[in-house]
Amino acid sequence: MTTFKSTPLYGGALICDLPANFADVSLIRQVPDHQEAYIDKDGFTSIIFDINERVGGPGSGAEIDGRALTTHLEELVGDDLENVKVWNTTPTVFSRLDDEIPAYTLIATHTTQKADKPTDDKPQRPVSKTDFTAIILTLVRLENEKTDLLITINVPHIRGEYDEDDVDLQLGKQGKLIGDAVDYAAKIWETFKVKDWGLFNEV
Repeated sequence: MTTFKSTPLYGGALICDLPANFADVSLIRQVPDHQEAYIDKDGFTSIIFDINERVGGPGSGAEIDGRALTTHLEELVGDDLENVKVWNTTPTVFSRLDDEIPAYTLIATHTTQKADKPTDDKPQRPVSKTDFTAIILTLVRLENEKTDLLITINVPHIRGEYDEDDVDLQLGKQGKLIGDAVDYAAKIWETFKVKDWGLFNEV
């Protein structure tokens, strides 16, 4: 059973409950001002909060917001979109935000490219031990603040570190790591609160 603790973000302007065993990455290395990052001390999962400029036209709706979600996912994975599969996208309710604020969550997997065969002009890339990374990406559309808030939970699945038989998203089998990450996301949706809306004018 995961223990959570109330965690201030961006100097206390935002607050939500995060797993107690996650460490603030900024204590280890520099993190950009618009970002807050936490990593599992006992594993490889990370939770990242990102304050971005709002993308897309004015207004809200499944189509406009869906395009924005796709744009942010593309920015997240860069040129490697062909190795990404989105499994589902759902509207998301934040318990402590106004009902009028639209939010959406997608679950995707980013499969690690296998190493190419070396050629004379292209040496072999090192083989990655990560089979794939599951991504739980939540987008909160703050139109009045011209802001898209992204909450990304990255769940690397490293060979030998998880039970491959437990994971088959095609069959709805998430396995322990993704199951835990979905619980973390649900806790964030339940506890996330904006204490200082001025934050979005500063970043």
